Amino acid sequence: MTQHKHARLLLVDDDPGLLKLLGLRLTSEGFTVETAESGHEGLRVLGREKIDLVISDLRMDEMDGMQLFAEIQKLQPGMPVIILTAHGSIPDAVAATQQGVFSFLTKPVDKDALYKAIDDALAHAAPAGDEQWRETIVTRSPVMLRLLEQAHMVAQSDVSVLINGQSGTGKEILAQAIHNASPRAKNAFIAINCGALPEQLLESELFGHARGAFTGAVSSREGLFQAAEGGTLFLDEIGDMPVPLQVKLLRVLQERKVRPLGSNRDIDINVRIISATHRDLPKAMARGEFREDLFYRLNVVNLKIPALQERAEDIPLLANHLLRQAADRHKPFVRSFSTDAMKRLMAASWPGNVRQLVNVIEQCVALTSAPVISEALVEQALEGENTVLPTFVEARNQFELNYLRKLLQITKGNVTHAARMAGRNRTEFYKLLARHELEANDFKE
Repeated sequence: MTQHKHARLLLVDDDPGLLKLLGLRLTSEGFTVETAESGHEGLRVLGREKIDLVISDLRMDEMDGMQLFAEIQKLQPGMPVIILTAHGSIPDAVAATQQGVFSFLTKPVDKDALYKAIDDALAHAAPAGDEQWRETIVTRSPVMLRLLEQAHMVAQSDVSVLINGQSGTGKEILAQAIHNASPRAKNAFIAINCGALPEQLLESELFGHARGAFTGAVSSREGLFQAAEGGTLFLDEIGDMPVPLQVKLLRVLQERKVRPLGSNRDIDINVRIISATHRDLPKAMARGEFREDLFYRLNVVNLKIPALQERAEDIPLLANHLLRQAADRHKPFVRSFSTDAMKRLMAASWPGNVRQLVNVIEQCVALTSAPVISEALVEQALEGENTVLPTFVEARNQFELNYLRKLLQITKGNVTHAARMAGRNRTEFYKLLARHELEANDFKE
């Protein structure tokens, strides 16, 4: 039995001795094992951990194995459950399997029979390629699960997808998942941040260039459209793409051809486009900062990722998942959060979304010398994150806003003078003011 050794199992039994014995046996086989001494405790574990399979005793006080199975199916439909009992009968087994229990085994359980049941249950729950496409997305939020259903359906076609969401919500991870679930999965997934590069460099990166196309172009270079041939090109922060490049991108989408800088030859391309932005593109269109025709080309299907605060039920699940990852890399002895530490994580506002949560947990693991992360350590990490380091695009936008305000204050709202100081013509300067929703008249005395 080797193919599912990295699976996470939840064992539920009100006999601590048997629970420990079975847990040790399965851990020695390579499984990660969580345990619970009651059905209610088992449900709490399911709420905070990513579990692949539940193995439960049938006869337990308060909530028996079949009642636990029914509750599990309400929370996580399709979760495979194996029931163990010392009082098994054929009618019991038939009734259990008719209700959806994957396997019904009689104690004392034969080792080989148990291992085969585990392998079969895990294979049935996650056949090759079924859920692997989104294995990096950890969630039990109904909003996120509906979003993933839509993403999986969209993945089967080649339509353009526009992903909206705040910074740090995981737009690129969702784009990668769509690619993984698509017929293009065996080909390249290439991502580029359209707001992180100057216009000429971004143009060269996307479309490529011929030798001598500009100073320093000593050799020809293919662009990302060509590099992503047969696969997916992810255009992150598409809302920050300069308008002249938007025109060229529109032509590529319409004609399915790309022309490298300095070349007179068009090259056919076969690329799926997924784009993303944190900006309100309809407002950007109204300000003349984003082309309407390009918007409709990109926005064939729109997917909106909720902020972390809008999927708060995912915080324990994400936090424990991220803790395991960080601990595996740095400090394997770190096991969990204290109850108060988890409450503090749940109470935080998370303006930086999942990216901020990652940073907080990385800091907690880096600073702890104990196996359980304390509330004080979480509080310390959160205080440090009150000044969350912005992304490059966010930092640039904030700089532009502050810079424009200062110029207008110095010039007392004189646009001609301010534009001259900024080294821009009046038209460009007015576009900058519109982008940041500034009115020159507000600065006149």
